[in-house]
Amino acid sequence: MDEAEERRLLVQGDGDHEPLLLPSQSHRQTTASSWPVLSCWPPSSFLLNEESKLINPPNSWIQTETGDWQRDEEWEPWPEDASVYTGDGSVDIKGRPAARRTTGNWRACFFILGTECCERLAYYGIANNLVTYLKIKLHQGNLEAARNVTTWQGTCYLTALIGAILADSYWGKYWTIAVFSSVYFIGLAVLTLSASLPALQPPSCFGSVCPESSLLQNGTFFLGLYMIALGTGGIKPCVSSFGADQFDDSDPTERVKQGSFFNWFYFCINIGALVAGTVIVWIQDNSGWGIGFAVPTVFMALAIASFFSASNMYRYQKPGGSPVTRVCQVVVAAFRKWRIKLPLDASLLYEVDGQSSAIKGSRKLEHTSELEFLDKAAIISSTDAKSDFSANPWRLCTVTQVEELKILVRMFPVWATTIIFSGVFAQNSVFVEQGMVLDKRVGSFDVPPASLLTFDVISVMIWIPIYDRVLIPIARKFTGREKGFSELQRMGIGLVLSIVTMVSAALVELKRLEVARTEGLIHENVAVPMSILWQIPQYCFAGAAEVFTAIGQVEFFYGQGPDAMRSLCAALALVTVTLGSYLSSIILTLVSYLTTQGGDAGWIPDNLNEGHLDRFFWLMAGISFVNLLVYIGCAMRYKYKNV
Repeated sequence: MDEAEERRLLVQGDGDHEPLLLPSQSHRQTTASSWPVLSCWPPSSFLLNEESKLINPPNSWIQTETGDWQRDEEWEPWPEDASVYTGDGSVDIKGRPAARRTTGNWRACFFILGTECCERLAYYGIANNLVTYLKIKLHQGNLEAARNVTTWQGTCYLTALIGAILADSYWGKYWTIAVFSSVYFIGLAVLTLSASLPALQPPSCFGSVCPESSLLQNGTFFLGLYMIALGTGGIKPCVSSFGADQFDDSDPTERVKQGSFFNWFYFCINIGALVAGTVIVWIQDNSGWGIGFAVPTVFMALAIASFFSASNMYRYQKPGGSPVTRVCQVVVAAFRKWRIKLPLDASLLYEVDGQSSAIKGSRKLEHTSELEFLDKAAIISSTDAKSDFSANPWRLCTVTQVEELKILVRMFPVWATTIIFSGVFAQNSVFVEQGMVLDKRVGSFDVPPASLLTFDVISVMIWIPIYDRVLIPIARKFTGREKGFSELQRMGIGLVLSIVTMVSAALVELKRLEVARTEGLIHENVAVPMSILWQIPQYCFAGAAEVFTAIGQVEFFYGQGPDAMRSLCAALALVTVTLGSYLSSIILTLVSYLTTQGGDAGWIPDNLNEGHLDRFFWLMAGISFVNLLVYIGCAMRYKYKNV
């Protein structure tokens, strides 16, 4: 048999594997001492082409010194495989390199988008009308109810850190979503029982006397409520980043699709929110709270089913170990070498060989010249040179590990400025309270105040297609960017719109108070004869601001975050919602304390006709304007990462 014939040798086997090219001599992996000669094959179906390239090895195999074959756990696609496999290190459900044709992309994202739509319907089905439930069923006052809602909403996003750390460190995004979805479902079931069983609800009010809820009644309700907070927070940073993982950001075509994914991801969020703000709110107000909470529970079950049904299609990123530990290692190593001078040549800093970094699931990051003190963690000292470089990461870190921390430091100022934006959007409960003292009649139909949130959602759903299909192509012609606007430009536009939102709410309240004075209703805790539809503009401006800032923020933290910290960075974006809610609670508390001195009713009393809610909205607008100026300064100084 001649050489050419031998190259076409076929050893029969199971043939279960996709065709794969064996690399030429110049592309052999450094982890394999050598690749096999033709006389020694693994017992599977293999085919050689005329260039001595192996077709159909099972997930890449290497030959040991004894001549046996074993899988190479550090295998990566070679240059010849770029059109077959993803270039971002993702794998399929069986741990094999992810094939472009059969995994990920929009085929997998449809199920993720369906999951998010149902999950958000469940969340907003509880959140939208929660302030009403607290006031009517648990007999809480305006301020207490608003504070409880904003605190719970903040907790929903704070728990995102728990899910993100577990996903990036140990479980991966897929299993983190699976675990926390179960917690979420149980919390919804407990909440439904609390709203359905009379023993778990306080007695109805007798005139103006409303009995307080008991410890058991409060405990059961808030147990379910905060289980939901843990569940939704745990999966929230993972679903968006897991969906974005379905696109290979090393491929220009898929990178554009990834940017579009974030837009449609938010679109699906708002479909769920739209149904929740209309149908679910109507059911709660007209058919009872038990049924009104049971429907979101059913939709959460559908979300779980949708997610698991496409498991074979997904692309998975391996967890890279604890990001918190890696950050601490850089800080400790840098301080240990604080007296050592940095080399003039940055190439002398420690980095592993090859295309992949020492961090599992992460590509190498280019060295940057700022924050040079942290580079000391990558200096190879005489002590390091005498020992195994990778033996003690608390003494010596790679350049990529150092750059991970630098990225987090660079993102921090931008992250901090989005807290005020989140504080503005924590005012939805205050908007609802404002709507409760407006005329809710539209023709023969009474509009529930919480259902006005629908216009926020509709605004988002109108703006997303306009942004994705109209604004981006136009902006692309002027900026030359793949995505039209940079993430920072997009976020800045949204911050401007958030100021307009508060101004609009303040103007509506000024008009409402004027009507109350004219009608002699200042001391009457009743709705004024002014249509609730006057609130529509502030909700529409809020929706437009979300499309620019909220989506841009998620895209920014995913795109700029290190590969092995993407869930954590997505969680950091969500934590701004937490801090914004807590900030809103603090501001509400301070406003209540400072404006009620001397026996005054204050800006936000139980009877809003006696208050000055407009001043609160002007205060938020002023804070937002100062925040915008700070953001512009931070954005102008920000440097994007280089892989």
